[in-house]
Amino acid sequence: MNHNTSLSPPPRRTRRAVLLGLAALGLAGVLYVVRGPLMMSAPRCMAGQWHGCLDTFNGVVLMTLVAVPLSLLVVWALARRRRAAGAGVASAWRLSLAEVGMVHGTVPWVWMTMMPGSGAGIVPGRYSLVPIRDLLTMGPLGIGGNLLVFASLGFFAPMRWAALASVPRVLALGAGCSLLVETAQYVLQLDRVSSVDDVLVNATGAALAALASRRWWRTTTPEPSELPRRPSPAPAPTG
Repeated sequence: MNHNTSLSPPPRRTRRAVLLGLAALGLAGVLYVVRGPLMMSAPRCMAGQWHGCLDTFNGVVLMTLVAVPLSLLVVWALARRRRAAGAGVASAWRLSLAEVGMVHGTVPWVWMTMMPGSGAGIVPGRYSLVPIRDLLTMGPLGIGGNLLVFASLGFFAPMRWAALASVPRVLALGAGCSLLVETAQYVLQLDRVSSVDDVLVNATGAALAALASRRWWRTTTPEPSELPRRPSPAPAPTG
């Protein structure tokens, strides 16, 4: 018996199943912790009432979770369409998941950052251009929330576009998107403070998320199998 022979690594499917199981347990744990606040908004959200649902953080989070099955259905439909066009299985699913993931994971956070305060339209726009000053008063919850605003964009964008397969580019993308949001808050007088620290933390969250998805980045041009198949031209008649 050869004692130097190392054990073979577990099959890819086993590792994938373990990761999916851990992700499901983590999601279940998070839902258990936040079930109270979410259920406070459930009656109004289920009744389709704007006030108390889509104008509250809890309501937006609840509706984001409710929309997960719909997003998965869209991923499946897009992947099936790409497969019908001749794309490879892995490429079709990766690109479809990236497109839907960017939207589903970013729009709710941007919506929450654009929620007007009680003095919206009355209080003039406010801004803070001194770095780090607001960061010291955000607290762990504020910093964590700002890191997540464009995290989905940073995670999925390099998977979708090879041009963004770079941490500095994703950092610039997150900073640019955050700057647009902060500018809109000021121009629309939403009773919010447009802060440079928000831009810094939002961009950092996008870059960190990009690092987490680095192994799936799209760094090359599409393979021939990923391009749509075009019917070959009919041969010219002879004679």
